[in-house]
Amino acid sequence: MDREKYDKLVNTFFKWDQQSILTIFEELLSAAAAADAVPGAPVMSQNYETARENPEINILPGNLKDARDAIFPFFWGTESWNSPLHLENVRGPANHASLIGALACLLKNPNLCTDRYSQRSNELELKAITSLANLTFYHTQDPWGVFTIGGTISNFYGAKIGLERVLPGTMQNGLAASGAKVVGICSAAGHYSNQTIAGWIGIGTKQLIKIPTDENLSMRLDLLEAELESRYQSDCLVAFIVATFGSTDGFGIDDVAAIREIIDRVSRKYSKPAPQLHIDAAVGWALTFLTDYDLKKNELKMSEKLIEIVQRVQLACKSLQYADSITIDFHKMGRGHYPSSAFIVNRREDLKYLARSVSDTPYFAEATANRDPALFTLECSRPGIGPYTVMASLDGIGLMGWRMLVARSLELAQTLKDRLSQLNYCRVLNANTTGPSVNWWVLPKGRDANEIFDRLLAGKLSPADQQRYFNEIRRLYEKREMTADPARDAKLGFTTDYGFNPYGACIPAWKAVFFNPQTDDSVIDRIIYSLEDLV
Repeated sequence: MDREKYDKLVNTFFKWDQQSILTIFEELLSAAAAADAVPGAPVMSQNYETARENPEINILPGNLKDARDAIFPFFWGTESWNSPLHLENVRGPANHASLIGALACLLKNPNLCTDRYSQRSNELELKAITSLANLTFYHTQDPWGVFTIGGTISNFYGAKIGLERVLPGTMQNGLAASGAKVVGICSAAGHYSNQTIAGWIGIGTKQLIKIPTDENLSMRLDLLEAELESRYQSDCLVAFIVATFGSTDGFGIDDVAAIREIIDRVSRKYSKPAPQLHIDAAVGWALTFLTDYDLKKNELKMSEKLIEIVQRVQLACKSLQYADSITIDFHKMGRGHYPSSAFIVNRREDLKYLARSVSDTPYFAEATANRDPALFTLECSRPGIGPYTVMASLDGIGLMGWRMLVARSLELAQTLKDRLSQLNYCRVLNANTTGPSVNWWVLPKGRDANEIFDRLLAGKLSPADQQRYFNEIRRLYEKREMTADPARDAKLGFTTDYGFNPYGACIPAWKAVFFNPQTDDSVIDRIIYSLEDLV
């Protein structure tokens, strides 16, 4: 081997060349700033065929500029979601404190599987998990948890604990060995990942029971209780119940305290092991920043209407203490970098349902049960991005800063709801949910949207009329999309089913989600103007 060439390769890619790295990072930062300075820039077309047909790798070793050039076209062609006009879904811009955390993590590149591979980064994970647990569980004594690669995996952990709770030994023996009938339960407005999880843990997607919601997108408690009664009467086990704390489209929140009471009472009645009560708070967890906000002092000078909303938020947040486990996506309302999802248990002892012995993981012979996550995590290699971005964001922005961000999102959402409610041809669908999301109908002028919706609720809308109105709602949304000024008009979202299904109807809706801190009232003014001009 040519040692001179080898040494040059090592010096280029494995020794610190701070100036070269800083120069390239400054170029990328300048490019990102330039892209953000042009609001409404058209999205570049994607050409998957070209990508497939050009997989060649450079033959000769290059330098860091070659690395930059390899990814730059794709970097330039990727939206940053930093524009205040981005309202289409539950994603906001990543905050700059999170960026600092992410860069620090990448420089050290820890693997959070064991202390040996991550050292103090595992300590940081524990600190971040405990900080989030103190927010979400309100009063908790001994929480624990891990960061995962996404909300689906975090929900998977909750379902798996539930399966082991009601059928001990399933990890070793499998479902077939027990011969038991097992189901899981979630809200009809819950995330589709619940169905994915039911399939992946082996109970089957057909064994996931979806409980319909009320008009506020909250799981109907009467139907939940009836379902539990029915399952237990047929000698069926319920492994988990996934309650939603902020549904993806309309921000529905389930009554966690009431669900807990039903679970405990009905399972005792039939002498069945209580299912895991897991909370999918991937979207809504950030409301817990407001749990202890002093409404009497009102240091942020919230309006009376906003205080009323925060009061309802606080009541919902305090009920999270009755949950067994929770999913948090910091990369959503926490405006952190991907991936920064976390799975947290209210009681550390519940991790026993996932535990393996050191003999099961000989690769990590030095692992200790008192901390090393490799002994209970689904993943072996786990990145440290989550705890680094979370703690940098939490402490950088501060509790009062987070309260301002969350409260402003709620305020903007309520403002849009109020403005839309003044238009006869519009109907706000999630008027009473407490979150940053707004779902609504837009119908042609001359139609009374509220009257049509009331007929739908009463079962007095014929299938033909229902389809005609739903088509009009979709057609007007598409018309706005085609005629919108990308430099001025907000990018809105559309859902074919916002989560409430009277008489089995999948109700479509326009959608706006106020996650971007730079969005202001002028954006709402423009939305209303565009609707008036549209219809």
